[in-house]
Amino acid sequence: MVGALLVGVNVAKTLAFAQKIPIIGINHLEGHIFAIKLDYPDFKPPGIILLISGGHTILILVKDWGNYKVLGQSIDDAAGEAFDKVSKMLTLGYPGGPLIDNYAKQGNPEFYSFPRALMKKKNFNFSFSGLKTSVLYYIKSQQEKFVREHIPDICASFQRALTDVLIEKTILAAKENGIEQVAFVGGVARNDFLRKEASLRAKTEKLRLFFPSPDFCTDNAAMIGKAGAFHLSNGQKSSFSLEAIPDLNLGFPIQ
Repeated sequence: MVGALLVGVNVAKTLAFAQKIPIIGINHLEGHIFAIKLDYPDFKPPGIILLISGGHTILILVKDWGNYKVLGQSIDDAAGEAFDKVSKMLTLGYPGGPLIDNYAKQGNPEFYSFPRALMKKKNFNFSFSGLKTSVLYYIKSQQEKFVREHIPDICASFQRALTDVLIEKTILAAKENGIEQVAFVGGVARNDFLRKEASLRAKTEKLRLFFPSPDFCTDNAAMIGKAGAFHLSNGQKSSFSLEAIPDLNLGFPIQ
């Protein structure tokens, strides 16, 4: 990861120097948050945002643009990582998210009840390692022919368990913080089942719900550009001593 970041940062520095234009370092996590503004330019905080991707599952209180509080996150596997690992168990391929989503459309989400870790806990953390392990043990406990015949059902049941937790924790965070609007961002936010179930739940809870369009969930150039434009409009820019930091936490100032 750091090698690719170093290349990108040095190319950006070279272009900024040659063109005599500012360079602005952007936290990738903040870029995901700004994906909301690509489709909803008038979206105004405060809001609860769940960032769900292959590497992150983070529940965030957005007090204002540039002002964030992390409420909770995964203590083990990220949601997208769980999708990828279950897809590998079922030999479906990579990336696992869209593959499982597509298979699940033909399956029964009530076929098998996989665990929903921490869903009833009054905190905002997530854990998907146990869910992943439960799927593995279930597959191993069945005949191969049975598993092959029921891949859509297994995918749908796994997806149901994971999305139940994502939605429940996000709704809880909104209620606990007195927030009336929530958003889901990141690659996993492309998931059709999550979008449908979250929409139904938000309507029941009388919350305003936002999803970036599917392409903007994963369009790094667009989201980073949007975040950069915000910081530039506020007179912020980075120095040429800017470094690549692969494990930057949300809210950490970029110099």
